[in-house]
Amino acid sequence: MKIIILGAGQVGSSLAQNLASEANDVTLVDTDGQRLQDLQDRLDLRTVVGNATHPPVLMRAGADDADLMIAVTNSDEANMIVCQVGYTLFHTPTRIARVRAPEYLAYPQLFSPDALPVDVLISPEQLVTQYVKRLIEHPGALQVLDFAGGKVRMVGVRAYYGGPLVGQALRTLREHMPNVQTRVAALFRRGQAIIPEGDTVIEAGDEVFFVAARKNIRAVMSELRKLDKPVKRIMLAGGGNIGKRLAQALESRYQVKIIERGGERARAISEELNRTIVLMGDAADEELLLEENIENTDVFCALTNDDEANILSGMLAKRRGARMVMSLINRPAYVDLVQGSEDIDIAISPQQATIGTLLAHVRRGDVVMVHSLRRGAAEAIEAVAHGDSKSSKVVGRRIENIPLPAGTTIGCLVRGDEVIMGHHDTVIEPEDHVILFLVDKRRITEVERLFQVGVTFI
Repeated sequence: MKIIILGAGQVGSSLAQNLASEANDVTLVDTDGQRLQDLQDRLDLRTVVGNATHPPVLMRAGADDADLMIAVTNSDEANMIVCQVGYTLFHTPTRIARVRAPEYLAYPQLFSPDALPVDVLISPEQLVTQYVKRLIEHPGALQVLDFAGGKVRMVGVRAYYGGPLVGQALRTLREHMPNVQTRVAALFRRGQAIIPEGDTVIEAGDEVFFVAARKNIRAVMSELRKLDKPVKRIMLAGGGNIGKRLAQALESRYQVKIIERGGERARAISEELNRTIVLMGDAADEELLLEENIENTDVFCALTNDDEANILSGMLAKRRGARMVMSLINRPAYVDLVQGSEDIDIAISPQQATIGTLLAHVRRGDVVMVHSLRRGAAEAIEAVAHGDSKSSKVVGRRIENIPLPAGTTIGCLVRGDEVIMGHHDTVIEPEDHVILFLVDKRRITEVERLFQVGVTFI
């Protein structure tokens, strides 16, 4: 696939890295020549220096025969103009734009072929807000991923000493919970992937990814670890777009406080929020945290634009008694450093949240959802099976007879409203939504081929 990425910031460069490693023809456009040169030295891609909104620059990037244009510059307006130019001058089939400002997003009628021809809108703030909200709803989870419109969730948890399943083989899961349908899709031990088999024994410290119907998630989590108490009190550091959105999403169900440094911003968001307490101050001010009873806080989320401030305020909150700490971190190297450390429970990467949504539009075959896991090394995808036993490699076949690439497991299927666990003798039917886990993301093209419908397969 020929792809042009406009903008070589954190999201653009992470996306380029993901797509260039999958045999796509990727061109990256940005005004920062040095940044492009650094990326070109590391990745297999073309670069063009220039303003992404200018037609001659897009022409040099190969827009006249590109399949996909992804505009992720730091300017909403530039991203929208790129889509307009791509549509009007180059007839690019698919155009994706990152748009952050709620003032634009509040008017969906702006984004249509008759107005601004943007096929897919990506709002990182919205995606991160939903991601954090799911983690708060499932205290103790490392990741919570939605599939099939929320009917199925894949949850990653760390198995703890004392959990009923720790020290037990996976096949005993059914004995422990005879009335709950669930399946372990992947297991990571000391950073290494282990393909889950019936005789695989869960050890304390393992990262276990399981799939289950949404209503059964807490029951399965309780088998792997002592369930954390439900969340009541939440403190957010930073009242920017993400902090404000998250407070709006949470304030009806939880006691929420926001700490915001800027006086004007603090006043503005206090007028927009109904039940959230807005405090003006520095989230890394120990006295302020103690005054606001940080020791009784269930979740502390550091969501400012400054990675270092998010890490330091998170560490301080944890050491002063916050039960669970999440920090928003943009730099991938920092994410690896702090994820799962003693002080920060979850490092939230906006790039990983955004890239998963973008990848769903790049994948071949009918792939409707992609979630990037383990800092992009692994992937969970939802693909729809089409065709019949003659035109499809998956329809009408038992899972054990499907030639899945090494390290790939089928977790479950969604058929209408029914969630069916993926056992060896489960047969896939047309229009089933199939949830797969890939330990090695490099095998994705093989999975895509399985779900592409041909005239006939022999």
